[in-house]
Amino acid sequence: GLRSGKLGEQCEAVVRFPRLFQKYPFPILINSAFLKLADVFRVGNNFLRLCVLKVTQQSEKHLEKILNVDEFVKRVFSVIHSNDPVARAITLRMLGSMASIIPERKNAHHSIRQSLDSHDNVEVEAAIFAAANFSAQSKDFAVGICNKISEMIQGLATPVDLKLKLIPILQHMHHDASLASSSRQLLQQLVTSYPSTKMVIVTLHTFTLLAASSLVDIPKQIQLLLQYLKNDPRKAVKRLAIQDLKLLANKTPHTWSRENIQALCESALNTPYDSLKMGMLSVLSTLSGTIAIKQYFSSAPGAAATTARSFDLVKLAQECCYHNNRGIAAHGVRILTNISASCQEKDLLPLEQDAVFGLEALLVLCSQDDSPGAQATLKITLTCMVKLVKCRPHLSQSVVESLLTQLHSAQDNARILMCHCLAAIAMQLPVLADGILGDLMDLYKLIGQSATDKKQELLVSLATVIFVSSQKALSTEIKTVIKQQLENASNGWTAYRIARQASRMGNHDMARELYQSLLTQVASEHFYFWLNSLKEFSHAEQCLTGLQEDNYSSALSCIAEALKSYHKGIASLTAASTPLNPLSFQCGFVKLRIDLLQAFSQLICTCNSLKTSPPPAIATTIAMTSGNDLQRCGRISNQVLTLSLQMKHSMEEFRNLATRYGDLYQSSFDADSATLRNVELQQQSCLLISHAIEALILDPESASFQEYSSNGTAHVESEYERRMMSVFNHVLEEVESLNRKYAPVSYLASNTCLCNAVIALLKVPLSFQRYFFQKLQSTSIKLALSPSPRNPAEPIAVQNNQQLALKVEGVVQHGSKPGLFRKIQSVCLNVSSVLQSKSGQDYKIPIDNMTNEMEQRVEPHNDYFSTQFLLNFVILGTHNITVESSVIDSNGIVWKTGPKTTIFVKSLEDPYSQQVRLQQQQGQPPSQQQQQRTAYSRF
Repeated sequence: GLRSGKLGEQCEAVVRFPRLFQKYPFPILINSAFLKLADVFRVGNNFLRLCVLKVTQQSEKHLEKILNVDEFVKRVFSVIHSNDPVARAITLRMLGSMASIIPERKNAHHSIRQSLDSHDNVEVEAAIFAAANFSAQSKDFAVGICNKISEMIQGLATPVDLKLKLIPILQHMHHDASLASSSRQLLQQLVTSYPSTKMVIVTLHTFTLLAASSLVDIPKQIQLLLQYLKNDPRKAVKRLAIQDLKLLANKTPHTWSRENIQALCESALNTPYDSLKMGMLSVLSTLSGTIAIKQYFSSAPGAAATTARSFDLVKLAQECCYHNNRGIAAHGVRILTNISASCQEKDLLPLEQDAVFGLEALLVLCSQDDSPGAQATLKITLTCMVKLVKCRPHLSQSVVESLLTQLHSAQDNARILMCHCLAAIAMQLPVLADGILGDLMDLYKLIGQSATDKKQELLVSLATVIFVSSQKALSTEIKTVIKQQLENASNGWTAYRIARQASRMGNHDMARELYQSLLTQVASEHFYFWLNSLKEFSHAEQCLTGLQEDNYSSALSCIAEALKSYHKGIASLTAASTPLNPLSFQCGFVKLRIDLLQAFSQLICTCNSLKTSPPPAIATTIAMTSGNDLQRCGRISNQVLTLSLQMKHSMEEFRNLATRYGDLYQSSFDADSATLRNVELQQQSCLLISHAIEALILDPESASFQEYSSNGTAHVESEYERRMMSVFNHVLEEVESLNRKYAPVSYLASNTCLCNAVIALLKVPLSFQRYFFQKLQSTSIKLALSPSPRNPAEPIAVQNNQQLALKVEGVVQHGSKPGLFRKIQSVCLNVSSVLQSKSGQDYKIPIDNMTNEMEQRVEPHNDYFSTQFLLNFVILGTHNITVESSVIDSNGIVWKTGPKTTIFVKSLEDPYSQQVRLQQQQGQPPSQQQQQRTAYSRF
């Protein structure tokens, strides 16, 4: 390692540090590791120093965990006094890389200023790198170095290539308005004084970055860039202007005025170069998807000529839709799509058809071409189609027909993308009729004859479209065709993916058969148990498809059969879990489904019991006079009261299930939105039934319908959600109409309504969403507590007259796609203590500070956070301290992600109090001298 005498082994040890930091990202290790690296930097040769520099730059987010910053900097900084300019240059770069933790170190500032005057080019370039990093972090350094940089840039002795490296430092001069203004003036002079291409490009780009950071000068910068785009004849400068305009369009679209967009449209209409036209259209397509487009089309007070010219954007887009350059055409149709989606004015409505025609033309062009460029354009086209159909549902039929027509003649790569598009449209709107299935099945048979990777992907995509288009159960013919093609040309993974899609779309009979066929094709017992559990769940849901209204005995037997399969499945699912993959969401979701089915079964049984014990005609009158509504449900007997209590218990059971679904929702931070919506629908179904029980039987007068009224039905994202919302609305209408017609409601009507509501909910095939099978985002928190015992079961000793300072440190760990669905804004830490066992005699104890219940919110920085809690342990004995973390996302929603960590503390009596108590028990008053000595010894 580092102690080896061989240079190669030392270098190997140094470059392994970043992996070590990822594995153990806590300060105690990182601090000692960086101090070791600083020692290597101080005494090693330049190659070792370069290795340490690279490690420091790779581990930038861990730098703030260094505890002994002074010692670390001292060891590194000692090399700055070396006679070797390369060693000094590496040290300057090292200091620049550490600027985030030492922004105000004056000795570092001084060394950088000094090195800028060096005669060695390597050292000067290193000083420029360090100056840029420190300027970004320190206002004092930026103010102090600004004049120095200005002098060097304007000085005749400074070579041009050095000036080109110095100018980008000015982008960091945004700490206050006066500094930004002086830097802007300097850049303005440079643009005028040095008209060479390289100089103009670097200066303009620095100008843009400075404006984007300081915010106040963005409109001026947009005008300046448009001026260069229009007037400067050099293509390189025009390309730079377009690139910077795109940056500002993404960052601050609201600062773009109508005149700015108009000027850009004119430039695009007049340019003869396709590459420049495509760049300008790219900026306009970015702006067309933002608030800027509404400002552009808003009616302007003024001359009519201005209003007429405001449609230059539309004219440009229509021209470009059919351009022979695919990229230009794609931007043209995107602009038309965004205008159609966001602007509701009557004058702009004809643009919908223009957008559809342009999209169809591009679809025909790109679906025949297998090149990467054509595929990229096709993706843009299909994305625009989905967006247009979502905003303008009446266009869906023509868009779907054009997709289906092209599907037969397209290339395989294009077919896969087109199937994804069809599925996305069909999930939002039921536009795929049963008549289309024949065409899709013919295509499926044709594809299944080949076994290439692309064909496998296409089989999955096309099967998904078939599942979405056949909203009811699949016919036997379709199932036979799909299975035959899978047997002929597919591998096990393709079959599994198709089965997974069938489970998502609610086609459980197809899914069960596919899972059954895959059971013998896996190499691991965990995979076998996983597939077996999926097979059982699919069989259980298939049992529920035979439910019929008003046939309650059949419903009970169907639910019993489903529960039998579910119990087998949960046993297999538990066997499939491993320490690395505990399947906690899957187990939680299935257990809740089992409990929900049991609650439904119990409710139907209770309703049937009420039928066998009908109430007398005078039950309602007696109930009203006695004030006990429960008596209305049956004879004034113990049996009927028991049934009524069962109904109340059933209502509480459904509310409890809704709470548990809410807990599952809160614990699923990494789930996609469709999965979370699915959990939410299950929760709403529990609340709906509990509300129906309350409104029809237990407390009709106080039950409110407003809080359960349907909302958000316009934003339905899937067929499953559409059907569930339809059932919810139907049940609510039934309950409300019964309450209005018959007050109080008869037992027969209420029982029938409840049983039919249960059956209607169960008849909608359950959708197993993506998160059940696949985790796209992975986020976990690792906690470290100090002090911590060597042995977890061993308690930490604390005297009862002292407070324990508990330090909680944590690291947020991500998977391959951090922040895909939601990001962590802050971490909420909850610390509580519980007395486990009391020791000693029960003598008088002050009531204050007997319990500990604290909460703190901390914001992670570079995925690390730390905080401290002061805890009291007045009562002698063993206390159990629990630290639980939860996550708050950028929308302020709290997610109970965990983890939960526990340590034990043993509260001991302090020696002086113990001695006083013993003397009091023996009847001896403590001597004055002993008291005094003990008091002094305590201090």
